[in-house]
Amino acid sequence: MPAMAKRLFDLIVSGLALLLLSPLLLAVALWIKLDSPGPVFFRQQRVGRHGVPFAIHKFRSMRVDAPLQGPLLTVGADPRITRAGGFLRRTRIDELPQLIDVLRGCMSLVGPRPEVPRYVAHYPGSLRDRVLAVRPGITDPASLDFIDEATLLAAAVDAEREYIDHILPRKLQSAAAYAERATLATDLAVLGRTVVALLRQAFARPSAARRPEEPRR
Repeated sequence: MPAMAKRLFDLIVSGLALLLLSPLLLAVALWIKLDSPGPVFFRQQRVGRHGVPFAIHKFRSMRVDAPLQGPLLTVGADPRITRAGGFLRRTRIDELPQLIDVLRGCMSLVGPRPEVPRYVAHYPGSLRDRVLAVRPGITDPASLDFIDEATLLAAAVDAEREYIDHILPRKLQSAAAYAERATLATDLAVLGRTVVALLRQAFARPSAARRPEEPRR
């Protein structure tokens, strides 16, 4: 898809989504403030297009003192997750503020999920440039293909090692393939699959584990 057309699509859809979802976003923000002390948003450095770092936005789902109360990874039923945070994570509502990052131009609606620098350091050279050639996205085919990632990691002896050695390489192959063949039709298909997957997950039993990542406060 031409870059200009993709950017225009991102601007229109993300702008409309923020407008239509504004009552929900305000209600979630109020819930977070009432549920636990701390800011509404959690910001974290991720690696964006061409390797340029940016601050990704999420609704805060962990206690504000989380880094002082436990390890960096949040795999499993972490006690630092707030009551509101458990629901926000399970339904992925915590990811909705990334629509702001789409408007800012740091992200796209569809594109390879942005990683923290320490995981990008494990990208093989043959895939790094291909994956980082496009804006990272809120959703992508790899995320949908590995929607059961939490189950895979929960069964691993070392969750982070399992992610780096086995899951990340397969996700990178999928992300590179997407970056090379993306069209408006494929993006619409991914968005449709994402909505269906989120609806199913919202009504499913809460998962016992999450993908390892930096503290998600």
